[in-house]
Amino acid sequence: MEALFLLVPLSVIMVFVALWVFFSASDGGQFDDLVGPGMRVLQDDDSSPPAAPAGPVDAAQQNGDSTH
Repeated sequence: MEALFLLVPLSVIMVFVALWVFFSASDGGQFDDLVGPGMRVLQDDDSSPPAAPAGPVDAAQQNGDSTH
């Protein structure tokens, strides 16, 4: 029973903190554009990826030996 004297006020405080976080995010514009990011995922990206840098070649590839 004594635990309720601690847990009930603590849970009420946690609810108010969660509401404050939600409303501060809402006021900051976090939820303004819900459709845009989903549409950007579906758009094609026709640009080619950058070429990988040439790394060191191991001795087996230099000698033409492909039996690893």
